Amino acid sequence: MIVGEQKPIETILSYIDGCENILLAGCHGCVTVCCTGGQKEVDILASMIELARKRLHQVCNITKMTQERQCDPEFLEELIAKSKENDVVVSMACGAGVQLVAEKIGAKRVFPAIDTNFIGAVQEKGIWLERCQTCGDCKLALTGGICPVTRCAKSLMNGPCGGSRNGICEVNSEIKCGWQMIIDRLEETGCLDQYETILEPADWSKSRDGGLRKLIREDLK
Repeated sequence: MIVGEQKPIETILSYIDGCENILLAGCHGCVTVCCTGGQKEVDILASMIELARKRLHQVCNITKMTQERQCDPEFLEELIAKSKENDVVVSMACGAGVQLVAEKIGAKRVFPAIDTNFIGAVQEKGIWLERCQTCGDCKLALTGGICPVTRCAKSLMNGPCGGSRNGICEVNSEIKCGWQMIIDRLEETGCLDQYETILEPADWSKSRDGGLRKLIREDLK
């Protein structure tokens, strides 16, 4: 999932300074799962904004709503309609959602309420760890389902390096060596012979060629 965290309330208040009618829009997607931008967080942020404005004796009218997904135009019709009744939109979606909303509503200003951090998974309640850097050249089939680009501090395609000691990375004593994890996983699954395969350098052109990445599924058009 995409993992994010809410911006400081002071930052959000600075965005909407002087705006009376505010549309606060959450998202039922990833940011709901990571407890950052769902309906509960929309309600809490709305209360925080209202209290801050009340202390300053400033008018504040907040319209609250949470869309199924802000990154999908199929679900933006109601949000677009509501935006016309407000001065600004404060989006609690990820960066992709914020940008699509801004694109669809035109001249109305759209502000992000959260910082998008990474694509990750739940380690335990309240803790998320990065798992994918969306390189576009996935090697998980050869590395036991453990990403060397993300889990290795140096993103080595073949390892471990000379800095690995007893399964611990030299970068930080609290970080497990990504390649030791890969080796252990390959051994556990009876696929240690795959470790002998030299992995070619990642094809970063699929993700970092300087332009916008696009995926087209002809069967869905």
